[in-house]
Amino acid sequence: MPILAAFMVPHPPLIVPAVGRGGEEEIRATTAAYERVADEIAALEPETIVITSPHSVMYADYFHISPGAGARGSFRAFRAPGVSFDERYDTGLVKRICEIADAEGFPAGTLGERDSELDHGTMVPLWFIRRKYAGGKIVRVGLSGLPLTDHYRLGEIIDQAVCDTGRRAVLVASGDLSHKLRESGPYGFAAEGPVYDDRIMDVMGRGAFGELFDFDESFCDRAAECGHRSFVIMAGAFDGLAVKATPLSHQDVTGVGYGICTFYPGEPDESRHFLRDYAERRERECLARAAKSDAYVKLARASVESWVTRRELLPVPEDLPEEMLGNRAGTFVSIHENGRLRGCIGTIRATRRSIAEEIIHNAVSACAKDPRFSPVTASELPFLEITVDVLGDAEPIESPAELDVKRYGVIVSHGAKQGLLLPNLDGVDTVEEQIRIAREKGGIRPYENYSLRRFEVVRHY
Repeated sequence: MPILAAFMVPHPPLIVPAVGRGGEEEIRATTAAYERVADEIAALEPETIVITSPHSVMYADYFHISPGAGARGSFRAFRAPGVSFDERYDTGLVKRICEIADAEGFPAGTLGERDSELDHGTMVPLWFIRRKYAGGKIVRVGLSGLPLTDHYRLGEIIDQAVCDTGRRAVLVASGDLSHKLRESGPYGFAAEGPVYDDRIMDVMGRGAFGELFDFDESFCDRAAECGHRSFVIMAGAFDGLAVKATPLSHQDVTGVGYGICTFYPGEPDESRHFLRDYAERRERECLARAAKSDAYVKLARASVESWVTRRELLPVPEDLPEEMLGNRAGTFVSIHENGRLRGCIGTIRATRRSIAEEIIHNAVSACAKDPRFSPVTASELPFLEITVDVLGDAEPIESPAELDVKRYGVIVSHGAKQGLLLPNLDGVDTVEEQIRIAREKGGIRPYENYSLRRFEVVRHY
């Protein structure tokens, strides 16, 4: 039996009267919609309530599912210790989710629990649900820093486990919308905030789950959204099914967006295999882009493919442009997948006999030796976007006034420590941000005196 229904809900602690102390009146429409959600869940009488929460244990490269027989929690961090929960976990469903994930090498499971206490992203939905329905165990699922496609796949795995175990289950996708809707709000205002809220409510209100993949990561970051990945997991749980979507409310009176929608599955629908369709589209786009790329990028891609598929360092081809064979320079190879950085390694100055050799070695390092990421796998190759930056000579500068984030990269140095940041990067809009990121990459503390150098690059696509 597939998941009975799913619910997109926010988790503002102030909506709980003991926490809000009257402040909950500001979001009365959200409360009314939440009450309806609780009524619908009670009417379904689920055996299991799966809750995806941005505030559960979260890792960059792993989905944490809460282990053990159960957990407790309270709103004591919000000055309401009397509002507490003692929940039992559905260990059978958790086990089946983990078995499916393990069988396909998917990064999800019960390892690495840092804090067993229930988080407010889980407890706010439960506060409404438990006042109407005391039955059912829960499964608590954290988000990750992995791509949206992996979040969608986790939703598919959860639904498969529900079907395999025969559970009567509902899924609650906990997550606020933008946190930057008003200057008067706790997080201030960003132009992307209201745009995100309007767009996500439109997409979810229509049940157009395929469009969730089209939200650019940097746009979501600037909007300071909270629940997008939670909503994507929920969407994956309904893959291949028609869905009746009903938007119930949307409020932004506090500077944070709160949206509530309900979703009920219908008959199988071949047009709604959104992950499959997205992967096919991305593969076509990436292959078309690769075919149009110049010799620098084609060499980097060939080096990545040689290393990933055969663990062989690519020999320098003889048919390269003369400037790649006869000139020397530092280079950076950057790899992106589905709009997210997947690896970036380079050299500030020439360390090899030619630019070509520099690219070959740095491409291997970017795909297999960047300590921030796991090595690229063969299944990812069709979806990679690669750029190559050839660095000009670095020159000392006296002050940040001589920098331009679009034109110049920066090297920040303090003794033997140094950090570099390339120019014209998404999400780096000011010189101050550029210097800060480069300084942090070099392990240079704010109070340490540092020198600046700038350089120009030629970026190859």
